Amino acid sequence: MTPAELPFALLDDPSFDDHRARGPHPERPERLEAARAGARAALEGASVLALAAREASRRALRAVHDEGYLDALEAALAEGWGQLDEDTFCSPGSRLAALRAAGGAAQLAEALVAGEARRGLALVRPPGHHAEADRAMGFCLLNNVAVAAEAARAAGAERVAIVDWDVHHGNGTQHVFEARDDVLFISLHQWPLYPGTGRASEVGRGPGEGRTVNLALPSGSGDEVYAEAFRRVVLPALRAHAPDLVLVSAGFDAHARDPLASMHLSSAAYAAMASAIVEVADELGHGRVGFFLEGGYDLYALEESVAATVRAARGAHTELPAEGARGPAREAIDATLACVRAAWPAAFTR
Repeated sequence: MTPAELPFALLDDPSFDDHRARGPHPERPERLEAARAGARAALEGASVLALAAREASRRALRAVHDEGYLDALEAALAEGWGQLDEDTFCSPGSRLAALRAAGGAAQLAEALVAGEARRGLALVRPPGHHAEADRAMGFCLLNNVAVAAEAARAAGAERVAIVDWDVHHGNGTQHVFEARDDVLFISLHQWPLYPGTGRASEVGRGPGEGRTVNLALPSGSGDEVYAEAFRRVVLPALRAHAPDLVLVSAGFDAHARDPLASMHLSSAAYAAMASAIVEVADELGHGRVGFFLEGGYDLYALEESVAATVRAARGAHTELPAEGARGPAREAIDATLACVRAAWPAAFTR
């Protein structure tokens, strides 16, 4: 089977629907229904490798999270309904959902490394990128994409890249990998906004200096700003790192319709960003890209954006729009470029 003939990997599990708050909450099961509908529309007629999520092992979770936190989380989840912080709830179904979300994320990464698929999507709940090594945070219990990156490394990938285009900074993911040079972390996020991390000056430390890239973009940034950020920063960093696979923390809450932020992306922008990442992965000779659901709280925008992303991942190319960053947006991209170039000059020689 040639790479082009490989199936599209899709990870989903009924347990993800059982993670729910007692009352109204933006991180609700209906989000997953919308994302599934988008994926179904984009995968009509496609060859699909359906992955049934397994529970993450304690060993896999220890690669990302502290033992003490895992013990405390297990105790909290055993009680059923509760609050882990002011934003983050748990319910009787949360334990299985969280373990299968993290374990399923690892399965997708392993399938990509093993050559069972070239592209894939993990429709996981609860989301993960805010979860720190030692605590739940921002709707997130376990850091799914970080567990996936560690699984990919264990499966033989020498270098991994994570692109986080959720509107909120992926603080947990950054902190797991910021001192390492084998995992590149790139975040595009609204600034200022929760959780308050992700300044351009945060470029990693020690061996990882330069391998953390933060594009802290102003409120109101739209397709043209993200296109410029991709062309000037994201794509050169990916090419310089030359990862063996790319993982995307695919939050869709930078969409213009989203109620929790103030960015102006269209669904087509997600297709264009996915196309650009896939193109770089193809240039690197492997084409391996996995997408992991994070945020996105307008159901219509979520469905449309997931569909656009999956179509792009399957090869329906969408070009990045013309660059159009002005004023604070241009200054933000310039600041990131200056900080990362100083820390990692080989990545930005032009």
